[in-house]
Amino acid sequence: MLTHRCPNIEEFKEILKKHSLKATPQRLAVHEAMTVLGHASADMVTEEIQKQGKAKVTVASVYNILTQLAMLGVYHHRMSCNNKMYFDVNTFYHCHLYDQENHTYKDVIDDDLIALIQSHLGRRKFRGYKVEGIDIQIIGRPTKRKYTV
Repeated sequence: MLTHRCPNIEEFKEILKKHSLKATPQRLAVHEAMTVLGHASADMVTEEIQKQGKAKVTVASVYNILTQLAMLGVYHHRMSCNNKMYFDVNTFYHCHLYDQENHTYKDVIDDDLIALIQSHLGRRKFRGYKVEGIDIQIIGRPTKRKYTV
């Protein structure tokens, strides 16, 4: 069974320490905002931090922190259809539902689907390529009815 949660603040501090990074107020504020938002762009995270009033940050500094953490594997990142980088606090293997009207992401947690995809594609060979990962994104737009994923 997969772990379906992001690191809490103490676990996050340990991750920073493991990568020889200081637990600065800005990094901690970014992680706290990401745990609230789940999937977010740098401007969304900056807005959340400013709303919480926990640290003084700029969009550029937040983007740099998010990018650094994504390069270390602490977060994942993905480019949206509106050409904006979004970061994902959940690094476990899962699918995404992308709302192309509102440019938002939702996690699709379906361990059976993931197992099926990995089982099927794990046997496939792609000449000239080494598969490093599988990224499933379902693209949709809201209907008039409200559903939860």
